Parts: sequence; C-alpha cells; structure tokens
Amino acid sequence: MPLGVSVLLVVLLATGAFALARRRSDGRVRTVPGEPAGDAQSSRPDREVLTSTDIGAALGSGATLVQVSSAFCAPCRATRVLLSRVADERDDVAYVDVDAESHLDLVRRLDVMRTPTVLVLDSAGAVVARASGVPRMPEIEAVLAAVTHSAVSDAG
Repeated sequence: MPLGVSVLLVVLLATGAFALARRRSDGRVRTVPGEPAGDAQSSRPDREVLTSTDIGAALGSGATLVQVSSAFCAPCRATRVLLSRVADERDDVAYVDVDAESHLDLVRRLDVMRTPTVLVLDSAGAVVARASGVPRMPEIEAVLAAVTHSAVSDAG
C-alpha cells in the first residue's frame, strides 16, 4: 500500500475516533467534586462560588442554571430554549444567560473553553455541575432534583 494511502487511513481513523469521543461527551452533565458552599464546617468552599454580581442576576432559591454563550453560537439557541423551559417549570430555579464576550474575566475564572457551557449552581451559588455543549434534559433534571432535594433536606 502506498505511503499516502496509509497516512490517509490513519488520519481518517483518528478523525473518526475523535468525532465519536466528542459526540459521546458533548452535552454530558458532570458533577463538580468538592464540598457545598453552605457547609458550616468549611471556612472556604471547595467549589467555585458565583454571586448575583458575577452573573448579573439573582440566584434561584433552589438552584440557578447559568449558560455561558456567544452571539453566533447555534447550539446556544437550543440550550437557551431547553434551560428556559426547565426554569419556567420550577419556582425555585433561575436561568441566566451570560455573554462570554462581555464577561471575559468570568469565562477565564471558570475555565470556559467553548459555548455553550452550562453551570448548575446550588442555592448558595456553588458550581455543582457543568456541561459543554447542549445538555441532556434528563441529566439537568437529575442534577436539579439532587441539588434542590438536598437544600430541602438541609432546611428540614
């Protein structure tokens, strides 16, 4: 087999493997390890904490969905529709869309590499989960159920 054909096959296989890996991880909601921000035992939270000043809107009483997006991002529109619907169905969940270009310091601080990036904050503003790409509805709902359930359990 000629060298050019071999190189082409290797490149095609590598590209296919990358595309498959990207498709499997795109939109997957990953929990962020660490102690919750509201932990009275800790003098500083292990998780990144965002305030209403950071995101330009009030935090939700149970959780906040923060979408970091950009003007020409097509997947951002689909994410906006999905997260808006989730927040509209729940009184304790707020949704905030943060423009990456207008908030470069926050983007760097949160290590946002692509848009959309979705952050799930607990009631204290601690980042408990994140997703790059359009998140999957069942995964968002599961994280919200866990976050708001633990908030209800802590209060009760």
